[in-house]
Amino acid sequence: MKARSAICIILLIASGCKPTQQTQTQDGKYSEDLSGVRPKIEEQTENTSVPEKNRRDPKAYVEPLHTVNNQLDAVLDSIDRINLTRKFVEGYTIQVYSGMKREDALNVKKQLTISLPQLNSELQYLQPNYRVMTGKYFTRLEAEKDYQQVRRYFQAAILVPDKIAIN
Repeated sequence: MKARSAICIILLIASGCKPTQQTQTQDGKYSEDLSGVRPKIEEQTENTSVPEKNRRDPKAYVEPLHTVNNQLDAVLDSIDRINLTRKFVEGYTIQVYSGMKREDALNVKKQLTISLPQLNSELQYLQPNYRVMTGKYFTRLEAEKDYQQVRRYFQAAILVPDKIAIN
C-alpha cells in the first residue's frame, strides 16, 4: 500500500515538472504568441439602440426616495443655534510672565513689545498674580510658530490652553 502511494506521489511530481516551451527569436529575446489565449470581444454595431421605454431625459429632475434631508436639516439647525450662543472657543495663548509684582509684569510687557512688535500682548490680573499673555490661536500648531520666537527672548514662556472670545 505504501509503495503504491509513493509511486503516485512520484508520478504527480514528475508530471508537474514538465518543462515549459519557450520561443526564442534570432536576437535571443523571449517571445510567445498569446493570441489564442486572449478573450474575444465582439464589436458592437453603431445601429444598436436602447429601447424607447428604457431611455430617460438627462435633464429631468428625479425625486430621491431614501433621503435624510429633513433629519440632517434639523441636526444642522440645532448645531447652528448652539454655535450662535457660544461666546468663547477653546484655543491657545502664550504666557510670557506670571508673578505677583505689577512692575515686573509691566516691564516684561514693554520688553515683549520692543522685541516682537508684531505680537499684541496684554496684562491680566488674576488675584493674586499678574500675567503677561500674547497671541490668540485656535490650534496648537498655529501657536508653535510664534511660541518659538517668544522663547528666544523669554525662556520662561509657556504655551497654555485658553478661551478665545468670539466677536
